[in-house]
Formats: sequence, structure tokens, C-alpha cells
Amino acid sequence: MKSLENKSIPYKIYLTEEELPRAWYNVRADMKNKPAPLLDAETMQPITAEKLGTVFCEELVRQELDDTTAYFEIPEEIRNFYKMYRPAPLIRAYCLEEKLNTPAKIYYKFEGNNTSGSHKLNSAIAQAYYAKQQGLKGVTTETGAGQWGTALAMACSFFGLDCQVYMVKCSYEQKPFRREVMRTYGANVTPSPSETTSVGRKILEQFPGTSGSLGCAISEAVEAATSQEGYRYVLGSVLNQVLLHQTVIGLETQAALKKYNIKPDMIIGCAGGGSNLGGLIAPFAGEILRGEANYQLIAVEPKSCPSLTRGVYRYDYCDTGAICPLQKMYTLGNGFIPAASHSGGLRYHGMSGVVSQLYEDGLLEARSVEQTSVFAAAEEFARCEGILPAPESSHAIRVAMDEAIRCRETGEEKTIVFGLTGTGYFDMMSYGKFNDGVMGDYIPTDEELQAGFASIPQFPGNEI
Repeated sequence: MKSLENKSIPYKIYLTEEELPRAWYNVRADMKNKPAPLLDAETMQPITAEKLGTVFCEELVRQELDDTTAYFEIPEEIRNFYKMYRPAPLIRAYCLEEKLNTPAKIYYKFEGNNTSGSHKLNSAIAQAYYAKQQGLKGVTTETGAGQWGTALAMACSFFGLDCQVYMVKCSYEQKPFRREVMRTYGANVTPSPSETTSVGRKILEQFPGTSGSLGCAISEAVEAATSQEGYRYVLGSVLNQVLLHQTVIGLETQAALKKYNIKPDMIIGCAGGGSNLGGLIAPFAGEILRGEANYQLIAVEPKSCPSLTRGVYRYDYCDTGAICPLQKMYTLGNGFIPAASHSGGLRYHGMSGVVSQLYEDGLLEARSVEQTSVFAAAEEFARCEGILPAPESSHAIRVAMDEAIRCRETGEEKTIVFGLTGTGYFDMMSYGKFNDGVMGDYIPTDEELQAGFASIPQFPGNEI
């Protein structure tokens, strides 16, 4: 192909094992406006480390609450595990560029080269490591599309920990093979909401026949953890500790770009709870905050669950059962139950506090896209680049392609970097619905959003 001839940049840019980051980067240390503190659901005061320690591992609590330490050293045991699939490649999308006939240069950071099929393993192995160091028996968690549950099942298997996963019901039914991978690695998988917890029974009574949500599954997983001795809850997105671990993505991307003196104009990531997006953009946001560089950072979310583009910036419960701490974030309301879309990993009612603060401060843009346009972009990408992307990742692909097409129309030669967070080989039922022409686009009405906003707790300074 013409675009592959005499190329000055390799198709794949690899770092060496020695170039694997030795520390995670905490962007909060450079943020002038720090994310607001988590609030205790009982007292409505900033939550204490002691109270958080009843739910999370001790070291993870320390990481969660620290907004001044810029770098946290990655333990050697975690770095050695990383070396099984990291550093991950930064790939130049030469074939996609030619297909789009664009002067733009497109790069993607590929996180799907491990059995979990996604970036989620970066934090799962860290959280399992700290649980093992604390002497725990096991952990509980939620999962949407199943990528986080799969990653945690793998990590727990590696360290000999019990793993209990509450999987959003619609994904449990849509993605049976993802469920079986978790079980293969020893995890116990329960469709959520379920009859196994009191909060699950309450949600089923309030929303009969519901397809579930990440907020529901979080509530069940937290209850399961706090009702069993020797267990703690671990989360795959949203929290500061998770975004911290995921900065290995952005740090590697930053190092690979510098290796070939590539200066990106825009960096794009899909946004559900904020883990991959925050991990990808954090080092670049740090450069902006320190006045060292300037980039266009773009979050892409589904129109069916538009927390940034149509949500409100308020304190809200992180879960539907309202048993978790409150976080100040862009939210649709903890009572908002998203439509059963095929991007299960993005069906969360809120957004990471870090991502929300960056968005509030104008360092980050947000866009929302329809489901069918996302799958159209996914298939075009797969045909050009040879990788079948996860539906979640394809939100970033959609906007990256839109920007490349805009460059074709304007003649601008921008450099675009996006995060390809994982593969879609367990999402073939979803691809099948798209190929059969039976996939639709659901966009919540203003009235439906208002109903979700009504679930946000009202207290002085937090009124809608």
C-alpha cells in the first residue's frame, strides 16, 4: 500500500522492558483545583481512612486519599507481572489513514494484548497484590462488559485469592463467553441485581425486570465484601487509586512519542467511569498543568449514558443502593438505569472525580456518540487495521475518525492519538445485531434524565 512505503515512523513503536515505567503518576499532585473529597454517606463529612479501610485494602486507601505525592513506586512483583504483556505497542494506523484519505497522522495505544482483552489488568493485578499483602482471603467486585471481572479473576488466580464478581445482568446474558472466562480463572459470577444480597432484592423490588447497571452491581459487591470476614471490595474504574494504576498507559504512550519526537495535537479516549481515559491522558494533562505543553484532550461517551455531556456536577452516591461514599462528579443520578446498550463497560451513571474536575476546569472536552455510528467505525477500523475492537474502545475510534475526516476537509495535518482499550472477540452477539440491522440508538429524554437527577442527595450546596 502506498502509505506503507518509505515510512519514517515504524508501524509499531515498542518500548523495551527497561523502559517500562517504574512509578505510577498521580495527576492530582499537579492539579491546582483538587478533586473534592469523598463524603461519608452517614455523616456527609469527608470520609476517614479508617472508614474507607473497612471496604478497601489499606494501601489502596492511602493511594486514594493522597493528592500531593506525584509518583508512587510500582512494586517489583507488579512490574514483573506487567512484563508478561507490557510495554504495550503504540501503533501508527497507516492503513486507516489511507482509507480515510486524510493528511492526519493517527496513532493508537493498544491495550488488548493480554487474555483479559483490555487495559483492566493494569489495576487488577495491583489491587490483588495489595489484598494478598494484607493477608485477605478474597475480594468482591462488579463488572459491566466483563473485561474488569475477567482481569480481576486472572489477578486473583495468580495470587491465590477468592474472587466474587457481580456482573450487570444484560452483559451476563449478552456476553456468556466473557462470563465463562471468569469462571475458568476460578471466579464466582452472579448476574446483578440478584437475590443474593439485601440491596439486590431491594433494587429488584423497585425496578422489576431491570437489566441492571454498574451502580447496582457495585452496591451488591460492597455488601458482599463488608458482610464476609477477610474480604475487601475492589473497583475497576472511577476511583483515584484505579486511575493511578492506569497511568502506566499514558506514561508508556508519552515515552513512545518522545522516542520518535512525535508531538500529538489531540488525545482521545472512551469514557465510562474514567479509568482508561484518566490513565491515558493524566501524564499529558500534567504537562498542561505545569505549563510545559498544550494538547486537546477529548472524552467520548455513549449518547445513551451521557454523564459528562448532559449530567450535572454534584455530589452523588457512587452506587444505586446508596451505600457507598459520595463523590463529587458529573452524574446522571445514582437512580439512573441506562438502556441495555452493547457497550456495557460505559453504562455508569457518573464519572471519575479526577476526570470530572479536569472537565470542569476546561482541560478536557467531552463528546457523545450514537451506538450504530460506533459500530460502523469499529468495523471500518477492523477491516483496515486487522484488530476487532471492543465496543467501548470504538467510541474513541469514532471520534478519531471524525477528526481525521475533518482534517481531510480542512487540509490540516494534525497528529491524533487514541486509546484502543481492548478487543471485541467476546462481543460478537453485539456485532451480529449491528450486521443484521437490528441495532438501534437509544438517547434518553430530558424527562428521563430529570428522573435520574431526582435521586441525587439534596443538602446545602448540592441542590440541583
